[in-house]
Amino acid sequence: MSGQFAGESGGSTGDDPDTAWATRHLGIELHHGSSYRHGADLGVLPAELSIESLIQPGLRRNPRRAHLLVSTVLGKHLPTDPRVVLDAGNRLGDLVRGVLGEREAVVLGFAETATGLGHCVAARIGAGCYLHSTRREVPLADTLTGFEEGHSHATSHLLQPAPADIFVNDLPLVLVDDEISTGDTAMDAVRALHAFAPRSHYVLASLVDMRTESDRARFEAAAHELGARIDTVCLASGRTMLPEGLIDAVAGLPEPQLNPVAPQRGSFQRCELPWPEDVPEGGRHGILHSDTMAFEAAVDVATSALRGRLAAEFADRPVIVLGHEELMYLPLRLAVALAESGIPTRYQTTTRSPAYVLDEPGYPLRRGFRFTAPETGQDQPRYLYNAHWAEDFIAELDAWTGDIADVEAVHGEPVLVVVVDAPADTDELVASGGLVDVLTASGADVLIAVLPGADPRLLHADRADAGVVADGAVERGTGDARPLYGPEFGSYAREDVAWLLKDLSDVDLEADVAERERQIQAGVAHYAESLPIEYQPDAQYRELFDQVLADSAQRLALAVGAVAELVVAERGTDIVLVSLARAGTPVGILMRRWLLDGRGAGAPSLDVPHYAVSIVRDRGIDASALDYLARHHDPASVVFVDGWTGKGAITRELSEALAAYHAAGGPRFNDDLAVLADPGHCVRTYGTRDDFLIASACLNSTVSGLISRTVLNDELIGTGDFHGAKFYRELAADDVSGRLIDTVTGAFDAVRDRVPGAVAAIRAGERTPTWAGWASVEQVRAEYGVSSVNFVKPGVGETTRVLLRRMPWRVLVREPDAPEHAHIRLLAAARGVPVEVVDDLAYSCMGLIKDVQQ
Repeated sequence: MSGQFAGESGGSTGDDPDTAWATRHLGIELHHGSSYRHGADLGVLPAELSIESLIQPGLRRNPRRAHLLVSTVLGKHLPTDPRVVLDAGNRLGDLVRGVLGEREAVVLGFAETATGLGHCVAARIGAGCYLHSTRREVPLADTLTGFEEGHSHATSHLLQPAPADIFVNDLPLVLVDDEISTGDTAMDAVRALHAFAPRSHYVLASLVDMRTESDRARFEAAAHELGARIDTVCLASGRTMLPEGLIDAVAGLPEPQLNPVAPQRGSFQRCELPWPEDVPEGGRHGILHSDTMAFEAAVDVATSALRGRLAAEFADRPVIVLGHEELMYLPLRLAVALAESGIPTRYQTTTRSPAYVLDEPGYPLRRGFRFTAPETGQDQPRYLYNAHWAEDFIAELDAWTGDIADVEAVHGEPVLVVVVDAPADTDELVASGGLVDVLTASGADVLIAVLPGADPRLLHADRADAGVVADGAVERGTGDARPLYGPEFGSYAREDVAWLLKDLSDVDLEADVAERERQIQAGVAHYAESLPIEYQPDAQYRELFDQVLADSAQRLALAVGAVAELVVAERGTDIVLVSLARAGTPVGILMRRWLLDGRGAGAPSLDVPHYAVSIVRDRGIDASALDYLARHHDPASVVFVDGWTGKGAITRELSEALAAYHAAGGPRFNDDLAVLADPGHCVRTYGTRDDFLIASACLNSTVSGLISRTVLNDELIGTGDFHGAKFYRELAADDVSGRLIDTVTGAFDAVRDRVPGAVAAIRAGERTPTWAGWASVEQVRAEYGVSSVNFVKPGVGETTRVLLRRMPWRVLVREPDAPEHAHIRLLAAARGVPVEVVDDLAYSCMGLIKDVQQ
């Protein structure tokens, strides 16, 4: 909804014993105006949210403003179910998307309260760049500009993007805050930013909008003065009614009791969370959409480390994850992951703002802590409120938000997990009067989780070297070595795969098939230095593909589920799928989707990263891609994925290349290749060993995300570059990549109950590679006088490749009319290639490449 006030309704009354303490005793009233209706099945919050469910009146001793609107869904002052916090941010992001449509945008979150909320919105809408203002002076960062906030305890906001170009552009700017009280602060920020880098469209997004009609009129006049469109969205609007003399009344209240002391001091421990130095841990220096995959992967690694430490030291204890001031989003994501793993978890953060503490039912700030700022050179104290798991208090919080979360059956006092970044990891943190001191004095057990964070100089240098374009995305140039994503590169969805490839779409690499074959066989050129012209089969063949896909969907789904569950059973849940582009990529996407949505009741959903990398026969795997993976993930967690095995050449290439990479000083990767089908008996991790038709082998790029074969050409691939590939945008009308993925995914339900049996049968069988396929190929090579084993391509998939992009000599089939190779017979007829029946063939079919040197 827009920010238009829809009239007052309801309001708290002083006679109701269930009303807020500040309403009963001081007369502060919250009146509901209007709310955004949200489908109840889309999140954990109720379908319609009232002002009273989103905020509660609190107090502070401030001569300019004595009241404080305490959010029940932000996770700042109140220990909140982290899934509620994330849901609120996602809903706000959906409202922003409703205003923007499909346009790209830049998102700015206000420090300190909305740094996490802004990141939630940016992630939800896929913003090109997210930046939050900061009040921390970072010596290593350059301050671009700033603005002032009138009523805040700390008024100066600094903007420190690295570099400035990721923020300075003409895209719509979304400003995110937890509340709009009068709109003055937001408008002051818009004026300052507009003067610095003018834009035509702004969106102001907040959880609640409490402006009066006069506030709105003043806001609209200012927008008109700027000549810019300013939209406002919120989850609910309302009005705050303040009694006269409130400032004096609050000043006359008893002194608050801070820093409670227990009879026995709690314990203190510390751990360091892993985090890559070139991945932004938040939005202080900007986080780009192109950073998303690396950020998500880093969150997974950090979560695993934290969960392991909690299991070892504090098993079965509830947890309150505490972010530190502006560091809100990453601790929130850690808390969400803990909660989803079954650990009773709440989330909140420390703050710079002093508030009035009162231990009374119906008052949101029941206890408080004041402590020395841990950052060097900071004189003002810092604060933390509540940070406890008293059953009546948690139940009261849940009641405020509509009983949205069950109160877990918890055992023991909660462990306070304080997540801090490097600048806050100082002696002051643990000194007398520091955060650890005051929390342990209250009896709490504290675990400090230190996050190293990114170096703004590295972020600046990497982005400057790569080049920054107006939409906030990093340009893919020579030496960029960053992932590519759809729809900018390839037709797969962004979340399905990150391509560790260099974009060569504008380079003329295609060569006539016959001439290309002669150069390859003569040793003048390597097959990976150029590309064959993409062969597009006729309508009859495309109809056959549709039929093959429909007929084999369940068989493919069963093999996908089996190999995915086999990987999890033997490698654990902390895995990173890395498919060998391009044949392995559809399989990697399907495995990822199975683990995310296909496992069914009783098995946790796993959201695992998926990358695609290049491997080239006789040249090895892309070392730059391995470097990237090693920087962002534990190499032991990487699972390499391919579509099928033929004679096993790529299997051997992978093992040899990974061994060479390790011998050259790189980390060790596991060479256990996981494939959908292993007819060549070359691997031990597979979904089946049947030589059957995998639909993704039937076509070229139009079934593989419109991505070409990978290219390794010294003239185009420089030091530090990924191997290259082209995105065939011009073939979009013929693209069936999404149809393949959706059809097989749609068959998951039908095969789910059969997967455990398939996995059990594979694990119980003899899985040691025998390389039987290679022996069969050698036999055929000798019988047909083929000069090189590379000219013999066994299996349905490899035979299809011969007919689609090589110079085929003949096709061998075990049965003349087997449905597995009906498409192969069509292709062979179209290209005038003879088909010969060989009864004792080890595979369903084989393709023989013509020796053009003879």
